[in-house]
Amino acid sequence: MLATIQKQQNSYFVNFNRPLSHSVDAVWAVLTENDKIQKWMNNLEIIDLRKNGKIRFNMNDGTDTYLEITITDYVVKEVLEFDWGKDTVRFELSPNCNGSILVLLESIGELTEHTPKDLAGWHVCLDLLSDLLNGTVHEEFPMEEWQKYFTKYKQIVDEARKI
Repeated sequence: MLATIQKQQNSYFVNFNRPLSHSVDAVWAVLTENDKIQKWMNNLEIIDLRKNGKIRFNMNDGTDTYLEITITDYVVKEVLEFDWGKDTVRFELSPNCNGSILVLLESIGELTEHTPKDLAGWHVCLDLLSDLLNGTVHEEFPMEEWQKYFTKYKQIVDEARKI
């Protein structure tokens, strides 16, 4: 399922909604334990898991350059929110009768040429997270999938700009 984009005042809100057939505990572990995070988004490493804690983002460009990201909201097994450049990424997790619902919300101040790249990346990472929960580990990031979603998110972002 593709994310949706809504404009509210001077910002855009992107919503990825993923029903998962896994418990909140299992999904939370994949979101917050570094050995598991590395299997669905190898750029991220949690340094200090708490509100005002830190996450490290590896640029993965061969320079060993890292960015420090601040955790802006944190509730155990419910919320993990952090800065994402000038924007914010928020994971919300809740139980349902079939397992859990994982929602990724990205608050974006300005849509840029990079926005569809980020959205395609988040989409593929959420697919990798789901696969990991289902027992499949991908050795490499699936660039062909990313390209497919980039094209779709470019159209979605272009439509959102018209609003």
